[in-house]
Amino acid sequence: MTFSKKLNLSNNLTNPFIKRHFLDALSESNSACADTGWDPLHIRINQGNAGAMLPLYLKTHSMGEYVFDHPWANAYHRHGLEYYPKLVTAIPFTPSMGPRIVSPDNSLPINYTELINNITEIATNRRLSSWHLLFGNTHVVRSFESPELLTRKGVQYHWHNRGYSDFDDFLNSLTSKKRKMIRKERESISRQEIAVTLLTGKKIGNSVWELFYNLYERTYAKRNGTRGYLTKKFFNLISSSMSDQLLMAVATRHEKPIACALYFYDSECLYGRYWGSTSEYDHLHFELCYYAGIEFAITNGLVRFDAGAQGEHKLIRGFEPVETTSLHWIRSPEFRHAISSFLEQEEPHVVEHMERARQLLPYKST
Repeated sequence: MTFSKKLNLSNNLTNPFIKRHFLDALSESNSACADTGWDPLHIRINQGNAGAMLPLYLKTHSMGEYVFDHPWANAYHRHGLEYYPKLVTAIPFTPSMGPRIVSPDNSLPINYTELINNITEIATNRRLSSWHLLFGNTHVVRSFESPELLTRKGVQYHWHNRGYSDFDDFLNSLTSKKRKMIRKERESISRQEIAVTLLTGKKIGNSVWELFYNLYERTYAKRNGTRGYLTKKFFNLISSSMSDQLLMAVATRHEKPIACALYFYDSECLYGRYWGSTSEYDHLHFELCYYAGIEFAITNGLVRFDAGAQGEHKLIRGFEPVETTSLHWIRSPEFRHAISSFLEQEEPHVVEHMERARQLLPYKST
């Protein structure tokens, strides 16, 4: 079973994906660069003596974004127009809600109207089709609110810590049927003679990173025949520069490593990112990617666990539907009108989906 030891977490750990270490690692490792269709055009924001930055990429495709606009691109193509390149403000390959301004001092003011104008001017001068701001948190969405930007809603599934004392306390908040299901799934890990260990920071040794990257490539090869978006150099860089915000869940069987899952965390939230396994084992994905994370979050007082995009099977394991928001500027008035109409028709379906999803949650009625 998983053993999670309480860490002495700093209260100053901020969102890991909007840090320069993370963004620099993406570019320095050639994971997000012009050759991969993510050409960095980051906007510098002057804040007195402190510099801030808005991540901005010139994109030649829509892969690695997780807000799917392929129908929009197809519509442009049918009308003999170019949808690509476009501008995107997002964390490459990371569909996680959060800040979208890199800043050493969040108390300094930013003129968001001027910022929007600067970006749309770049797009207009370059005759680009559009600009898209993806997975901004509530503060980002409110700050960038503008009649020029269209709003698109989506759904993810996050686990929320309601002050649980331990994993059993969390289980006691569930219905009997779902509580028994999760216990059986975790017990099956022991029956398969699998042990799970949680490693943080520098305790994640080179051999573990080597195993992780091999499994990361293996997972993508099985999924779509590629080696994955992120290069080995990326993980080498963050293992050094961001060790204080990294967690690795490692599964072993007969003392041989068989699977691992990589997480990031800050002072409030745990973020599940990538996993891989040498073979198929019953319920091992749930153990490494969900239950180990929940246990870590409870032990360390984290209030939320974002386990990644999609996956409605998370619902019956306690992950609740949350609304995501993206903002879109479309240069063509005709296509702006068409896309606006599409989004107006799409949103009620998103709302309905969230309502249905809530009905599947395993929590006891209050």
